[in-house]
Amino acid sequence: MEFSHISVLLDETVSSLNVRPDGIYVDGTLGGGGHSLEICKRLSEHGRLIGIDQDEAAIAAATERLSDYRDRVTIIRSNYCDMKQRLQEIGIDHVDGIVLDLGVSSYQLDTAERGFSYREDAPLDMRMDQRQPKTAKDIVNGYSEAELFHMIRDYGEDRFAKNIAKHIVAARQKKPIETTLELGEIIKAAIPMKVRMTGGHPAKRTFQAIRIELNNELGVLTDSLDTMIDLLNEDGRLSIITFHSLEDRIVKSSFRRNEDPCICPKEFPVCVCGRKSKGRVITRKPILPSEEELEVNSRSKSAKLRVFERHLAE
Repeated sequence: MEFSHISVLLDETVSSLNVRPDGIYVDGTLGGGGHSLEICKRLSEHGRLIGIDQDEAAIAAATERLSDYRDRVTIIRSNYCDMKQRLQEIGIDHVDGIVLDLGVSSYQLDTAERGFSYREDAPLDMRMDQRQPKTAKDIVNGYSEAELFHMIRDYGEDRFAKNIAKHIVAARQKKPIETTLELGEIIKAAIPMKVRMTGGHPAKRTFQAIRIELNNELGVLTDSLDTMIDLLNEDGRLSIITFHSLEDRIVKSSFRRNEDPCICPKEFPVCVCGRKSKGRVITRKPILPSEEELEVNSRSKSAKLRVFERHLAE
């Protein structure tokens, strides 16, 4: 299957980077290369784009899509949390812009055997990087009821988390839970009929929670933000698209803390903690998809773009 993915907030995100023709840019979640392609169009032959993705199918698709710009593109199979190390390996210490699109690609959702979708029957997989041994099946069958509850409550923000966890544990005592539809039916049975009639697909939040847990998505994001800001040159920008409130909260608070890191009590007349601002938040409120975009791409519904601009301390 072809790697298809409509890049969300494409124009807004690429514009937010203020691309300099001779600059160096990193797409930390390369995917099908949608954002990267638009960045490449704005680069001169002296500019450079480094694309990073841990998904083999994404690497193959983006390599083909960006082939016209191969003279200025370097593609690396890795997780963006290792960005600093990967850049140093190719002789780059600082860059002019970084973009992250934290959504699951349409390709991953639509390729049934990847196990991301609750609408298609497939083995419970959900690995972003298929080199890792642990799969969604290991979580569903191996986590305790308490661990499942906390995961579904915290990462899925599902008010029926306790009941879902109970149903999963009861089901797997009879036999291991193997497939996406099997898990979907178990979740459905745990949610009151009245809610099932109105509230979207009953498995959506639990599948999201398992995917976040398996791929350590929030941990990777939290651990990477400060490093990415440090990688930016003066006036360089970090633009991040999130798709749910947990990610957005992490990005928002990190940007705010990097803008104003002072921890002195409010009553102190001057700062004595010595923590210096790394720059400023460009987006006081997140940029949201336009009505037109929402019409053509329903998956953009929950997308939010936030932008940080680096200023080196005096």
